[in-house]
Order: sequence, then C-alpha cells, then structure tokens
Amino acid sequence: MTIFKSKISTNFDLPRRIYRLNELAYNLWWVWNPIAQRLFNRIDNNLWERVNHNPIRWLREIPRTALNAASQDPLYLELYDQVFTEFDHYLTEKDMWYATAYPKKQHEIAYFSMEFGLHETLPIYSGGLGVLSGDHLKETSDLGLPLVGIGLLYTEGYFSQHISEDGWQEAINNPLDFLNLPLNRVLKEDGTELTIQVEFPDGPVQARIWEIRVGRTPLYLLDTNIDANNSFVRQLTTRLYWSDVNLRIMQEVLLGVGGVRALRALGFNPLVWHMNEGHAAFMIIERAREHVKEGMSFENALNKTQKNNVFTTHTPVPAGNDEFPLWLIDKYLASLWAELGITRDQFVDLARHQQSWGETFSMPVLALRNSNGRNAVSELHGTVAREMWKYLWPERKVEDVPITYVTNGVHTATWMARRIRGLYDNYFGPDWLEHIDDLEMWEKMDNIHNNELWAIRNHLKRKLVLYIQERARKRWISGSLHPVQVIASGVMLDPYVLTIGFARRFATYKRANLILEDIDRLINMINVPNRPIQIIFSGKAHPADEPGKMLIQEVYRAVKKAENGGRIVFLEDYDMNLARYLVQGVDVWMNTPRRPNEASGTSGMKAALNGALNFSVLDGWWREAYNGENGWSIGPDADVNSQVQDQTDIDSLYRTLEEEIIPLYYGERDANNMPVKWLEKVKNSMRTITPQFNMRRMLKEYIDRLYIPAMK
Repeated sequence: MTIFKSKISTNFDLPRRIYRLNELAYNLWWVWNPIAQRLFNRIDNNLWERVNHNPIRWLREIPRTALNAASQDPLYLELYDQVFTEFDHYLTEKDMWYATAYPKKQHEIAYFSMEFGLHETLPIYSGGLGVLSGDHLKETSDLGLPLVGIGLLYTEGYFSQHISEDGWQEAINNPLDFLNLPLNRVLKEDGTELTIQVEFPDGPVQARIWEIRVGRTPLYLLDTNIDANNSFVRQLTTRLYWSDVNLRIMQEVLLGVGGVRALRALGFNPLVWHMNEGHAAFMIIERAREHVKEGMSFENALNKTQKNNVFTTHTPVPAGNDEFPLWLIDKYLASLWAELGITRDQFVDLARHQQSWGETFSMPVLALRNSNGRNAVSELHGTVAREMWKYLWPERKVEDVPITYVTNGVHTATWMARRIRGLYDNYFGPDWLEHIDDLEMWEKMDNIHNNELWAIRNHLKRKLVLYIQERARKRWISGSLHPVQVIASGVMLDPYVLTIGFARRFATYKRANLILEDIDRLINMINVPNRPIQIIFSGKAHPADEPGKMLIQEVYRAVKKAENGGRIVFLEDYDMNLARYLVQGVDVWMNTPRRPNEASGTSGMKAALNGALNFSVLDGWWREAYNGENGWSIGPDADVNSQVQDQTDIDSLYRTLEEEIIPLYYGERDANNMPVKWLEKVKNSMRTITPQFNMRRMLKEYIDRLYIPAMK
C-alpha cells in the first residue's frame, strides 16, 4: 500500500522550548484564535505587521536572539503552554458537535470551490465566494465534520490593486513565494511528489498536490506549474478566473476532473460531493466515467452519482454562471464521449442552454440536472433561482422547482473583534461560541452596560482610522502616491465622526455610485458643523470588467473633490486584513445592490457582529434580518424596473441619512455623552443578527438538509 504524507516546506531551527511554533505556523487554526497570534506578535509586533501577519515569514526573519529571549521568559512560556494545550485539545477532541449529533454518519464529504479566502497571506480568493468557502472550512473544523476541501493553487494569486491619480484601477500580479506560505507538499512513500493527470487535446497535463491544514480540516490544492508541463499549461494555475476562455475551461476541467482524481489518489472516498458554484461541475462527468469504466451504462452512472451530489448556486448574475460555447466543449471534451459510451449530442444535452444568440454548455445547468441537493443562499435568492431555472422542470409549478435555500453565514471567530469576544466572555461565559446559535443566550445582551459597549465601539473606530492613516503615510513615503491621492487615502479621517463603510467587489449592479448621485446634497450632509459624516469606499473590479473599473473611477473622482474636505475616501487593494478593520470599525455598513441581484452577501453580517448597523437595500440576507429596529432599509421590499428602483432608492437613501441615521447618532446623549438610543439599536442588531447569520447555524442546516439526505 502506498503511503502519502504532507511535507512541510520549511522546518525552522527554533529553541527547543518553543519549537512547536513551526507546527502552529503551518496550521491556520491560529487565524481565528487571537491568543495564538500573540505568540508571534508578543515577541516582535512591528515585524508581525510588516510581514502582513504571516507567521512563516515572521519565523524566517525574526532574530534568533529574540527567540532565545522568549524561550527564557516565564510569562511568554506560560502563554505558549496555554496555547498549545488548547491547540492539542482542539485537534484531538473526540466528542465534537458532529460526532455527538450524528455518530452513525461519519462519511467523508468533498467540498469543491474555485477559490478559498482563508487569510490575507493566501490571496487565492477574489471576493465573497472565496471568503465564504474559507469560512465553511473553518466551521467544518470547529464542528468536527469529516470534510475535505478541493481547489486550485494560483501561483500569482488574485491581483493587487493600485489606483492611479485619475482613478483608474491598475492590476498588479505578484508571484507568490510558496516557501513563505502554509503549504505542505504531498509526497509518495519514496519522497517524490504525488501528482495526478488530466487529459487535454494537446496531451496530458500533470498537477501536483499541496495541502493546507485548516484546523482539523484538510484543503488540497492543485498546481500545474511543474517541469513535466509545457509553458502554456504551466500558466493554467497562474491566476484566478482567466479571461481567456481556453484557460478558463481548462481550469474548470482541472478542478472538477482533476479534483476527483486527486481525492482518489489521496485515498479519500467521499460519500457527499458538494460543488460550491458551477465551476466544479465537471466533477459529475468524472464520477460517472469511473462507473462506466467498471461496466455501468452512462445513464445508470449518472443516476447513481446524482443522489450524492450537492450544488450551491450563488448568484443570478450571468457573469457568475459560467457557460461555454459548444466549439469549446468540442475542443476540450470530445475524447470523453466514446469513453462514456454516448454521442456528442447526448453529452451537450447534459448542460445545453439556449440563448438568444445561440446554444451554450452551462455549468450551473450541468450541476442542477445532476444533483439531488440544490440550494440558493438566501430566501429571496431561492425564489429568484426557482424562477430562473424553472425551465429545467417544465412539468412543475415555479414554487415546486426543487431548489431550496440555506442563507449564508460568517465564521464568527474570524471576523469578530477580540474586544467584542472578551465582552461576551464576561457576560455569556467562556464557551459562548459553542452556543452562538442559541437564541435564548442572546437575551443576555440587555445586561451589557452601555459604557462598556460604547468604549469598545470607539476603540475599534480609532483603531480603524489610525490604521488607514498609517497605511497612507507608508504609501506616501514609498513615493507611490501623489499628495492628492494621500488625502483620498484617508489621512484626514476623524475617529469621532459618524463613519459609513462601503466595501465589496465593484460590479455595476452593486451601484457603488448610488450615494453620489446628488453630490451637492451629499457634501452638504458631510460638512454640517458638529455632526459631519465620513464615507469609506474600497473594493476591486475584475481586471476584465471595464464598466466596473469605470465605476471605481467615478467614485474616485468624487473622492478627490476638495469640497468633501477629505471625508470621502477610497482605500485601494481591498483584502481580508483591510476588511477586518472596516467591518469592526465603521458605525454603519452601507449596501446598495440593484435588487434582486445580490443573492445573499456576507460583509454586512461581519459588520453586525461588531456592532455596526446595516443600511441596505432589502436584498439577499438583509431582507430576512431586517426587523425595523436593527438597522435601516433602502427602498421598498418590492421588485420594480431598474430605472424606477434607482430613483426610489436614491430618495430613500438620502432621506434616511438626513432624517434618521445622522440625528440618531448625534442626537440625545446621556450624562456620559453616550447616544443611548443608538446603542439600543446596536444591541438589537447584535442580538438578532449574530445568532442567526453565522457559519455554525449555516453549516448545521447544510448537514441536516443537504449532506445527511445525500448520505442515504
């Protein structure tokens, strides 16, 4: 029997007493455990910040004298022992939630995703889909679910963003240094790399396998940048979401077909196969091919695998639902037809989608037709998805189309500020995270003293503003910013002003420019003496999305207007690190998508965890969360044509800001200068949103409604 093992890229020469720092650096458990992060930043916090919270780079650059001193420091060693006691218990505990709830359902689950957002040092994600995937793996680990992740390792990651003086987005591709990432090479017993092979028209493509440890959960990533491949193939896993359709379809074949083969090579035999979006749907073909090879008919093979397939659709926006022209299917998949024992037309029929301009091969159609578990990511998105895909079930009424929904959630420990967690430790008990979805526990929210909550909220906003100012200062010193850009980067932000955040992918349907439609009215609001507001924008457009880049430029030009006095800013190069500062530090989280295009969204959930109030269109998850007292809505709970919706939402947005949000924040204060009614709203938000829109609740619903049925 061949034995495979993960090979850590670097074993650092550490003092014996603290040698396990190397082990901790290669397990992302530290990402959502602040006490573990202290083992690094306590020795040298300046270095920790300079290496962007990368413990492997930190270990590579920290002076040996500093490590020697730490190994002799009784207080540091006490912390070290505490961390590793918790770490070891976490990794070895047998009675995790899933093992207790489902002792007879210990089957492996495979989770395929094109991107995983785990931490800013691993930029193999582009936005919400990837961050959700990363949160999914973290909560899987916390619950003890026997799940394994499959994805691709992009050697240049997702691009870094630079905004030019005229507001144009420039994409900078930076090769990743694998030696400074928490990647473990998977090796055979003889010490050579484990690889898998996928056939393409110009010959077979080899891919090696890397492992990332996410607590108890393994994530395996495929990489084609190896000597066995030619130069064209080696760039296949260079970047996320290639615009070149040849590379794009090859990536998706590699993810779906290669992902199955990688799991087989590693010795996994999952019973449940979860596709997080349609990018991985070629997995269906590969699993059917395995059964056909054993002598089963293709029809029976599909039927056999269908009951174990789970598919999550994340967006109604066409750009998020990959479809390929039929000539591309002919080019890359023609060799499969004979192997499957079917004709070309039978193969195309698996995912044929008739468009006004011709036929395509639709990845969501392939997944929907061949999965028994199908879900949207919010209640409203479920309604939209059933209407959108009803033609696949022409014999059914729209409401009976078999697409359910599981509303998204976020991994609380990753996104909640340490001081908020400490506050809950004091009021709810140290194990409150284990019961976060217990609604009864959250009734204790009323016991929290206003002065404690207000002090933390002010601290988080000061922390955000200081971070932004220091970030701008460093970029100015580097010579990469014009003085006007320095102002646009936030050096004039005030930590004592009502602060609104808008940060997300810059796609046109998200309408980042909605609040700028009447710029004079907005500037009048911004500059009111004794009750000003400030607005922070951030986000990237896909490099091929010209309208999205033009939207950034429009926002940036408003940012540079002298009339706003530095109170509207745009922060370039949005990533998970900046996202944490923003969702923890702003007072209001604004969201303005054109309904019903936002399937769910999660950034507002992260803000709510930390006491920010949502101000959003009633789309996605906010339509379920909003109760009239825990934030504000923009526009009505109704779908109208886009032109009417835009004007209605603009009027609602300005009116709500002027008549409700600003007066509530700056209005009646108590003897300690605290806005009591504002804090009541904050508590209502935290009480109602945190227990419901978290990853623990979400994953339990996936288990009950999708994973367990797929195991039968």
